Amino acid sequence: MRIVFFGSPDYAVPSLRACLDLQDAEVVAIVTQPDRPRGRSDAALPTPVKALALEAGIHPILQPERIRRDTADTLAALHPDIGVVAASGHILPSYLLALFPHRVLNVHASLLPRHRGASAVASAILAGDAETGATIMEVVREVDAGPIVAQRRLPIGPLDTTGTLTGRIADAGAALLGEVLPRWVTGTLTSVPQDGSEATFAPKLTKEDGRIDWSHSAVQIDRAVRAFQPWPSAFTTYQDAPLTVHAAWPLPLAPGTPPGTVVAGDGHPLTPLLPGRAARALVACGEGALALLTIQRPAKRPTPIEAYLNGDRSFIGSRLGA
Repeated sequence: MRIVFFGSPDYAVPSLRACLDLQDAEVVAIVTQPDRPRGRSDAALPTPVKALALEAGIHPILQPERIRRDTADTLAALHPDIGVVAASGHILPSYLLALFPHRVLNVHASLLPRHRGASAVASAILAGDAETGATIMEVVREVDAGPIVAQRRLPIGPLDTTGTLTGRIADAGAALLGEVLPRWVTGTLTSVPQDGSEATFAPKLTKEDGRIDWSHSAVQIDRAVRAFQPWPSAFTTYQDAPLTVHAAWPLPLAPGTPPGTVVAGDGHPLTPLLPGRAARALVACGEGALALLTIQRPAKRPTPIEAYLNGDRSFIGSRLGA
């Protein structure tokens, strides 16, 4: 089995490892995003997939901004059998898909047809879904609309963030991929068309998506805080400057307090899921209140609310997002 792997971020690394671990298979090429500056360094760094490919001695490693005919020609000369995609960040044109006798399979981070698109994990948390998972599907020209080959389901916990959930889905999808590929290539596994009438969509997130609307319920805002962690991060304003909310917990609150108002908590434990954490600062919402747990001011590190209140006594009684 001659595999071309398309992938870039950390999410794709377990799937690449699964391909490398297959018997009677060879990853004959990698297609990944160009090296770009990441973190605080100005130096261009390889994608996580490229880093693993270099470690594994895979050649060639192709890094086009966009896939064009020259990329397809290079891959065609390798006589690949199948393509595997895991968050590559590239649009695959029809002439490239046609190169693969066993087609191209994608490891998507949702239970399709729910949450087609780039922000599938965040969208599942925002929607309050009880479960999500990984879907192996055939790649077609319409985004995430191809027939489903296999799925694996995972529960969404009340403390799950996009960061924690993405890692679990990546591992589950990679394990499923390792089971699917040999059966798919030998023709003992078939795909099932998606029901397009049940499709929901998860567009790419922007920084502004993280802005908190305190008129929403505490449950909705808690989901947003978790969905937008680690990016774009949920934020509001305090003293005319951004205030990032990294962790929080929804609580009931009697109506009457204007949304966005910070009130003192009673110090009671929040939930057994958060041992040692208590209600210290609550923000009134359209319904209920959000107990702040970890916040961050500009140019500062994320700070537990207990420590933050020791240095800012004016925080209680302020109005966030005004």
